[in-house]
Amino acid sequence: MKSKYIEPFKIKVVEPISQIGRKERELILEKAGYNLFSVPADKVMIDLLTDSGTSAMSDNQWAGLMMGDESYAGSRNYYHFEETIQDIFGYKYVIPTHQGRVAENILCSIKVKKGHCIPNNIHFDTTRANIEHAGAKAVNCVIDEAYDTGIEHPFKGNMDLNKLEKVINEVGPENIPFCMITITNNSGGGQPVSLENIKQTKALVDKYNLPLLFDACRFAENAYFIKTREKAYEDWSIKEIAKEMFKYGNGCTMSAKKDGLVNIGGFLCLDNEQMADKVKNLLILVEGFPTYGGLAGRDLEAVARGLKEVLDENYLSFRIGQIKYLGDLLDEANVPYVKPTGGHAIYIDVKKFLPEIPQSEFPAQALVCELYLAGGIRSVEIGSLMFGYKDKETGEDVYPNLELLRLAIPRRVYTTAHIEFVAQTIIDVYNNKEKIKGLKLIYEADILRHFTAKLAPIES
Repeated sequence: MKSKYIEPFKIKVVEPISQIGRKERELILEKAGYNLFSVPADKVMIDLLTDSGTSAMSDNQWAGLMMGDESYAGSRNYYHFEETIQDIFGYKYVIPTHQGRVAENILCSIKVKKGHCIPNNIHFDTTRANIEHAGAKAVNCVIDEAYDTGIEHPFKGNMDLNKLEKVINEVGPENIPFCMITITNNSGGGQPVSLENIKQTKALVDKYNLPLLFDACRFAENAYFIKTREKAYEDWSIKEIAKEMFKYGNGCTMSAKKDGLVNIGGFLCLDNEQMADKVKNLLILVEGFPTYGGLAGRDLEAVARGLKEVLDENYLSFRIGQIKYLGDLLDEANVPYVKPTGGHAIYIDVKKFLPEIPQSEFPAQALVCELYLAGGIRSVEIGSLMFGYKDKETGEDVYPNLELLRLAIPRRVYTTAHIEFVAQTIIDVYNNKEKIKGLKLIYEADILRHFTAKLAPIES
């Protein structure tokens, strides 16, 4: 199969790719405790660990860096940053942070208390961790189709309104400080949420007088799916769709390291002045003055420019198309993955890929390791290591519904030839999958264990 997607950019700066042999990779992986987070980047050939902060910035963004105003308070870059975000997202109060999880942490520090419950379509790892760190419960209310990796539903990220209302009635609206929608739905395969579903979710939470916030880090990709899959909006621009989405929320958290096309940065938007004042006061304590929020002026400028560039439909067509091309190549070899392809990554269905390895032996992490050994490819598991836990009341191990391996494609970084190499490596591993063995935990942290865990092969 030949790709029909042409990169809508030219390459003017290059970075060498490390090419080392399998024997060396075996030693590196063992030293890293079979955790790719602990592998040095220069020992990786194709790095698909995350699309967060790994984008290639444009010449326009690099030019903006040279215009950084590093004044402590009120830099001109902040006002450009604020104006751009207000124009796209529509919220009055814009608070910069150095990345998205800080926005989540500050929000939870102020709004979330022990005994609270936060519903979402599916929480991602840092969102869930910040909620649970505050003593609350993070509940997923995504539609059932999200858990069937083979169904070609156009909006698998949609909120299940019946599940959401059931949660509200069970815990009581007074115990829900806000509801969230993650766009696109990362933990569920990078799947989008329809505008109709966003409207319906807003109507439901309004019924109980609850705020609705977006986890908006991939908002432009979600808007592109709305344009191409929701007929009512096929003639709308990406910016118009984005503005319409955010109209139904009361604010958002954002990691600009995704659809901001930058290597660092984030923000929190709110429409409530009193709440925004509380956030700014805490921001001064932990991040910095409210007009820089842990970022240099040059970084604020890069975010502002990136948020405009990401709305380009030609860029988004290639971006989404590149993911689809990888999926099409895997289809030719019947490799199981979450369908349809999402916005920023391919998610291998590891339960189908490695059906003989139980979740107690971390099959997705085992596959992560094998892809590194086979081709120097770094990916990440989204399964039993990331989301598994021990029930505090019963002491039993609890595993997530989905056991996935995510291949997150950095924006404007890899070419079609790189994508083809990745596909061929996966296919080769799939054809020899019986050689893969499970893993056991040697060390785990109390929070977000997948970042620092140490594992070892289970000897047969």
